[in-house]
Amino acid sequence: MTAAILIALIAIMTTAGVFATRHEEDAPPQGRKAWMLTTAYWLLTLPVAFEMAAGGLWDLLRIEYVRVVLTHLGYPLYLLYILGVPRIPCALALLAPRFPRLKEWAYAGAFFDYAGAAASHLLAGDRGGQWIGPLVFSAFTLASRALRPASRRLSGIAPAKEMRIVTWSVTVLMVAVMLVFAFFTLPKGAPPQ
Repeated sequence: MTAAILIALIAIMTTAGVFATRHEEDAPPQGRKAWMLTTAYWLLTLPVAFEMAAGGLWDLLRIEYVRVVLTHLGYPLYLLYILGVPRIPCALALLAPRFPRLKEWAYAGAFFDYAGAAASHLLAGDRGGQWIGPLVFSAFTLASRALRPASRRLSGIAPAKEMRIVTWSVTVLMVAVMLVFAFFTLPKGAPPQ
């Protein structure tokens, strides 16, 4: 049930993102290839942004799941605040239109977060199931960065123009839905060993 809701949310948000992209670029995607690239961008970006938003919420709430994982890896629990606080703004930066330099920082932060998590699990001697997830999110982050539309890139920045309210509304609504979904799907108890 939860997986079906998550898939439906990703499909709805991808559609919203693709259509919001039409309003932020000087020339909206033209042709089948451009639409496919834009859709691929959103399909890769949304899971990264959702994981950042959910992970930030879980860290700040200090749920048992993340406390057990952090303790297993040998990190102090206060690290949850250090990692949790910037994750939610990272999700916003990845989804918001424009601000290409901020996006570069968000992509770098997400990549370092996931690569560090994968390395931590690998170095703690965990089996592949523990470190492969963060490694996949690292790859999603790099692919999202590579596929982002021109208006979201640092090079070739389009001249500033007035943004339509729908572009900002879609971004804020996406992160709000992610946070609500993350809150209602909090893992119970310790993670499986």
